[in-house]
Amino acid sequence: MKPRYIIALVFIAAAMVAVFSIYGKTSTYANFQYCNEHPGKEVHIVGMQVKDSGTYYNPKENPNYFSFFIKDENGIVRKVELLDTKPQDFEKAERVVVIGNLDGEVFKASSILMKCPSKYNKTKV
Repeated sequence: MKPRYIIALVFIAAAMVAVFSIYGKTSTYANFQYCNEHPGKEVHIVGMQVKDSGTYYNPKENPNYFSFFIKDENGIVRKVELLDTKPQDFEKAERVVVIGNLDGEVFKASSILMKCPSKYNKTKV
Protein backbone atom coordinates (compact mmCIF):
# COMPACT_ATOMS: atom_id res chain seq x y z
CA MET A 1 0.00 0.00 0.00
CA LYS A 2 1.31 3.44 -0.87
CA PRO A 3 2.27 5.81 1.97
CA ARG A 4 -0.21 8.50 0.88
CA TYR A 5 -3.10 5.98 1.18
CA ILE A 6 -1.98 5.11 4.70
CA ILE A 7 -1.80 8.81 5.61
CA ALA A 8 -5.26 9.38 4.11
CA LEU A 9 -6.72 6.46 6.11
CA VAL A 10 -5.14 7.75 9.32
CA PHE A 11 -6.53 11.23 8.64
CA ILE A 12 -10.04 9.85 7.97
CA ALA A 13 -9.91 7.73 11.14
CA ALA A 14 -8.82 10.75 13.21
CA ALA A 15 -11.63 12.85 11.75
CA MET A 16 -14.18 10.16 12.60
CA VAL A 17 -12.91 9.92 16.19
CA ALA A 18 -13.17 13.71 16.53
CA VAL A 19 -16.76 13.76 15.21
CA PHE A 20 -17.86 10.93 17.49
CA SER A 21 -16.26 12.49 20.56
CA ILE A 22 -17.96 15.83 19.87
CA TYR A 23 -21.31 14.15 19.21
CA GLY A 24 -21.07 12.09 22.39
CA LYS A 25 -20.67 15.19 24.58
CA THR A 26 -23.68 17.11 23.28
CA SER A 27 -26.91 17.12 25.21
CA THR A 28 -30.32 16.23 23.89
CA TYR A 29 -33.80 17.66 24.43
CA ALA A 30 -35.68 14.87 26.16
CA ASN A 31 -38.17 13.94 28.85
CA PHE A 32 -37.88 12.01 32.12
CA GLN A 33 -38.73 8.70 30.46
CA TYR A 34 -35.70 9.14 28.17
CA CYS A 35 -33.58 9.93 31.25
CA ASN A 36 -34.64 6.65 32.87
CA GLU A 37 -33.64 4.77 29.71
CA HIS A 38 -30.28 6.60 29.38
CA PRO A 39 -28.89 7.09 32.91
CA GLY A 40 -26.04 9.56 33.28
CA LYS A 41 -26.61 11.23 29.88
CA GLU A 42 -26.82 15.03 30.00
CA VAL A 43 -30.16 16.25 28.63
CA HIS A 44 -32.34 19.35 28.36
CA ILE A 45 -35.81 18.86 29.90
CA VAL A 46 -38.49 21.38 28.95
CA GLY A 47 -41.28 21.64 31.47
CA MET A 48 -43.37 23.67 33.83
CA GLN A 49 -42.73 24.33 37.47
CA VAL A 50 -45.17 22.50 39.79
CA LYS A 51 -46.06 25.50 41.93
CA ASP A 52 -48.15 23.50 44.42
CA SER A 53 -45.05 21.54 45.44
CA GLY A 54 -43.14 24.71 46.30
CA THR A 55 -39.46 25.58 46.05
CA TYR A 56 -36.64 25.44 48.55
CA TYR A 57 -33.96 28.09 48.79
CA ASN A 58 -32.35 29.24 52.04
CA PRO A 59 -29.38 31.52 51.31
CA LYS A 60 -28.44 31.71 55.01
CA GLU A 61 -28.16 27.94 55.28
CA ASN A 62 -26.68 27.21 51.82
CA PRO A 63 -26.70 29.89 49.10
CA ASN A 64 -25.71 27.31 46.47
CA TYR A 65 -28.68 24.96 46.79
CA PHE A 66 -32.05 25.46 45.12
CA SER A 67 -34.72 22.82 44.55
CA PHE A 68 -38.17 22.69 42.99
CA PHE A 69 -40.44 20.29 41.11
CA ILE A 70 -40.97 20.21 37.35
CA LYS A 71 -43.51 18.45 35.14
CA ASP A 72 -42.25 17.36 31.69
CA GLU A 73 -44.25 17.13 28.45
CA ASN A 74 -45.52 13.63 29.42
CA GLY A 75 -46.79 14.81 32.81
CA ILE A 76 -44.02 13.10 34.80
CA VAL A 77 -43.02 15.13 37.87
CA ARG A 78 -39.51 15.06 39.32
CA LYS A 79 -37.60 17.04 41.91
CA VAL A 80 -34.86 19.24 40.45
CA GLU A 81 -31.78 20.20 42.46
CA LEU A 82 -29.50 23.01 41.32
CA LEU A 83 -26.21 23.52 43.13
CA ASP A 84 -26.22 27.23 42.46
CA THR A 85 -28.18 30.29 43.53
CA LYS A 86 -31.87 30.61 42.78
CA PRO A 87 -32.42 32.30 39.40
CA GLN A 88 -33.87 35.79 39.60
CA ASP A 89 -37.63 35.97 38.88
CA PHE A 90 -37.89 32.17 38.86
CA GLU A 91 -41.50 32.31 40.06
CA LYS A 92 -42.49 34.39 37.00
CA ALA A 93 -41.17 31.82 34.52
CA GLU A 94 -43.79 30.36 32.21
CA ARG A 95 -41.62 27.39 31.24
CA VAL A 96 -38.19 26.22 32.32
CA VAL A 97 -35.46 24.20 30.68
CA VAL A 98 -33.28 22.27 33.09
CA ILE A 99 -29.93 20.96 31.86
CA GLY A 100 -28.34 18.03 33.65
CA ASN A 101 -29.01 14.36 34.32
CA LEU A 102 -31.27 12.13 36.38
CA ASP A 103 -29.83 10.64 39.58
CA GLY A 104 -32.39 8.13 40.83
CA GLU A 105 -35.63 10.09 41.21
CA VAL A 106 -33.91 13.51 41.42
CA PHE A 107 -32.81 15.54 38.40
CA LYS A 108 -29.40 17.12 39.11
CA ALA A 109 -29.36 20.37 37.11
CA SER A 110 -26.15 22.08 36.08
CA SER A 111 -28.10 25.10 34.80
CA ILE A 112 -31.62 26.43 34.26
CA LEU A 113 -33.04 28.49 31.39
CA MET A 114 -36.32 30.34 31.85
CA LYS A 115 -38.92 31.83 29.56
CA CYS A 116 -40.64 34.73 31.26
CA PRO A 117 -43.97 35.70 29.69
CA SER A 118 -43.51 39.40 30.53
CA LYS A 119 -40.62 39.65 28.07
CA TYR A 120 -42.71 38.45 25.14
CA ASN A 121 -46.13 40.03 25.78
CA LYS A 122 -47.05 43.13 23.80
CA THR A 123 -47.54 46.24 25.86
CA LYS A 124 -50.93 47.92 25.53
CA VAL A 125 -50.79 51.65 24.94
